[in-house]
Amino acid sequence: MSPASRDTDRLAGLAEQFRGLHDGPLLVLPNAWDAASARVVEVGGFPAVATSSAATSAVLGLQDGEGAPWEEMFAATARIARAVTVPVSMDAEAGYAMDPAVFVDRLLDTGAVGCNIEDTDHVEGGLQDAETHARWLARVRSAAGALGVPVVLNARVDVFLAASGVPETDRVAEALRRARLYLEAGADCVYPIGVSDPGVLAELVAGIPGPVNGNAGPRLSLGTLQDLGVARVSYGPRFYREALDGFADAIRGLRLG
Repeated sequence: MSPASRDTDRLAGLAEQFRGLHDGPLLVLPNAWDAASARVVEVGGFPAVATSSAATSAVLGLQDGEGAPWEEMFAATARIARAVTVPVSMDAEAGYAMDPAVFVDRLLDTGAVGCNIEDTDHVEGGLQDAETHARWLARVRSAAGALGVPVVLNARVDVFLAASGVPETDRVAEALRRARLYLEAGADCVYPIGVSDPGVLAELVAGIPGPVNGNAGPRLSLGTLQDLGVARVSYGPRFYREALDGFADAIRGLRLG
């Protein structure tokens, strides 16, 4: 789709709508993986749909962590965006090593108005250099502005993942450093994934000068997350896996008669 044929006004409106949802109350995003699951989320009354790269790549029979071609992932997002009327945010992994202007252009082609970008380095392992990643995010923000759509950029901070290589004692400080860099680069929200301790999450929320995305879990109910000041909560592939477990149970029951 060329920029000339794209409904820029509609996309810009959806982007502003999505950004406004980060101002409260808590924005809950049950992640979808295909058109059918996205419709379930919308019909369930949720004001936006976020995709899960892990679930989407699994449906494709491929691995998460940019194991699926970017063309396949963008095509899946396009099918989701066509299926719903609410704003859609794409889990775009680490951006597929794409030029920022090309990335934004392809993202808007799908109909998505937000994206989740992680700072894991899927080529070398560990984390990307924070300053280099911040510059890439700044170029994404600039490209979105040039195309007239204020894409909502959720910058994932992966220091709490074991694969990051960051020592446990340094994780909070490094997460704060990266979060501030990414917000200064133009991110709308930061996502310190993998935090399950309410005390650690409270420290991050207090130290990050912008909206924070959290994950619900055994120690982090939606009520707790809201009390901590989290702006947005997502679930990754959780509901996809639960749906698959339910299907497996049904198949076992069918087999057993």
